[in-house]
Amino acid sequence: MTKRRILRLTGPDTRDFLQGIVTNDVSKLDQGPVYAALLTPQGKYMADFVLITEGDAVLLDVDESLGDMLTQRLSMYKLRAKVTIEQADLHLHRGLGEAPKDAVADPRHPEMGWRAYREAPQTGDDVDWDALRVKHLIPETGVELTPDTFILEAGLDQINGLDFRKGCYVGQEVTARMKHKTELRKGLTRVDISGAADPGTAITADGKPAGTLFTQSGGQALAHLRFDRAKGPMQADEAEVTWPGPSE
Repeated sequence: MTKRRILRLTGPDTRDFLQGIVTNDVSKLDQGPVYAALLTPQGKYMADFVLITEGDAVLLDVDESLGDMLTQRLSMYKLRAKVTIEQADLHLHRGLGEAPKDAVADPRHPEMGWRAYREAPQTGDDVDWDALRVKHLIPETGVELTPDTFILEAGLDQINGLDFRKGCYVGQEVTARMKHKTELRKGLTRVDISGAADPGTAITADGKPAGTLFTQSGGQALAHLRFDRAKGPMQADEAEVTWPGPSE
């Protein structure tokens, strides 16, 4: 199970502080959890996380590997804002089916189930989360989402990860320009795969670099592709990769 760091943000400026730096509209917290990201000023990925209300506080649920970096970065950004950032002694629980009373829906996709935050760690989780991610084209921290990623190329706009009407945030100008003034020539997509290859394996087409293979499930996988080269059978070590196209 992926380890998560749960941060608790408190103080009268908490929501305004987050609104000025993250990719999504924090006012949506009044309707439920919010999925968002923090970017560099150049518009590249730093961290993605789920925001949830806890009374007057906001919980921030992030991959454990990014916990120290994100805490440091948030502390740097808050300046004189009346916000306290601390680690909460809580653990993420996840599941499918009917949600418990203390749970919230995963904001990325309805079929990603529910999330709850409890004092005791979760024991036992037999859900194939990777299969669901591949099916619904959902990138994972540290796998498909890495520091050199532009979030539009990772498809965060398709899984409720940003709001183009919310106003300024760190990296907003680059993201808006990519959305409105350019056509994406590469990005995360789902491919068919026959054979085995490790995540991170380079994909080639006619001997030319065409992308990178990531999470696999059954006969499909997530891959970052150059769309202009993703034609016909491609290779990833011993595996054959094909892209059904953008409509699939």
